[in-house]
Amino acid sequence: MPRKPERPPKSPPRPNRWEGKEKPDWLSRALARAGAMPQDEADAAIKAGRVTVNGRVATTPLTPVPPDAVIKVDGHPVRKGAPTHVLAFHKPAGVLTSTARQHRTGTVFELLLPQLPLELNRFTWHAVGRLDVDTTGLLLFTNDDKLVAHATSPETNLPKRYVATVFSTADDAKVEPLRQGMMLDDGPARPAVVRVRDEHTVEVILTEGRHHQVKRMLGAVGLPARALHREAVGDITLDDIPEGGFRLLTDEEVREKLNYSGRD
Repeated sequence: MPRKPERPPKSPPRPNRWEGKEKPDWLSRALARAGAMPQDEADAAIKAGRVTVNGRVATTPLTPVPPDAVIKVDGHPVRKGAPTHVLAFHKPAGVLTSTARQHRTGTVFELLLPQLPLELNRFTWHAVGRLDVDTTGLLLFTNDDKLVAHATSPETNLPKRYVATVFSTADDAKVEPLRQGMMLDDGPARPAVVRVRDEHTVEVILTEGRHHQVKRMLGAVGLPARALHREAVGDITLDDIPEGGFRLLTDEEVREKLNYSGRD
């Protein structure tokens, strides 16, 4: 039998270009993070030839921007490294936590962004987690994507407090499985802090936030939710924010009530 040709030796793996270095951001996102303009406006400005990186006109929004690069828009330098901002928003029912509407259902961004003053409207805002279309209450927004990861990661153990209005009659015996930790169709749920406020009102505090989690947990013990409202994230509460309104959190609130010290 003819011998099979020998395979050529494998090439050694190529080292990562940015190994041991801080990876560059891409240009349109760097402009948005700096608060120069929202990312969609940054895309348009770059394509119009208005943006330079180290003296050269950028041609694509995905142009890499090393940490020491000098960015200019219309000849004016852009200061990189904007401070972290967080907004507390009182979400009403009937709007999506999404950047795009579905059919005739609007979004939280359509309610929030027109209210922002110019100094805040230049940033790209990220919703911190999600609330279902029919769920009301506290929804945070930030210009810092690292804060999004901090606040939504189960490892952070940041509590989220919800109040559910349930159809059936609630009592401590029915909600005990939630306190013990229970199995859902997508895996085990952590033990929750649960208080029965009255026979149709249940308070649930979670340190994780999976899809429809509170509704699924209550439904699993025979307490389907008629309405759901989020009262708090960490130690941030709605206070007197009217439905559909917002307020800017202070640096102290972000640090102490969300346990977040800012970008590294």
